[in-house]
Amino acid sequence: MIITPIEELEREIDDIEAYLSEVPPDEPDLVIERGNELSVYISRTGKMLADARYHQDKAISESIVYNLGKNAGCPASMLKQLVESTCRRENYLVNSIERLNKAATHQLDWLRTVISKAKEEMRYSNGINQR
Repeated sequence: MIITPIEELEREIDDIEAYLSEVPPDEPDLVIERGNELSVYISRTGKMLADARYHQDKAISESIVYNLGKNAGCPASMLKQLVESTCRRENYLVNSIERLNKAATHQLDWLRTVISKAKEEMRYSNGINQR
């Protein structure tokens, strides 16, 4: 099992975020091309999310705050807040990648709507031209 290093995940977040920030096309051929690319990004962000959660779990388990608080009998809610604050980078990765995955999924849904609309317009146009 190969876990993507945190630094590489951060670079990929920037790259994918830039891609998702582009205005999606409305020309059917370009929509299909972008849909194919989004499918790859959805798959990749799924793996990235698993890797980020691995780093997050590792950071939590290695956290001095977690171990000290656990041994001191610190209340679970307080311990959770302390650990989250010490694992900011890993939490940011998880949150960012979840957001990118959702954004790519929503864009793919939108592109499906654009293709459906184009197909309907073409069918309507062909129906009128044949009369």
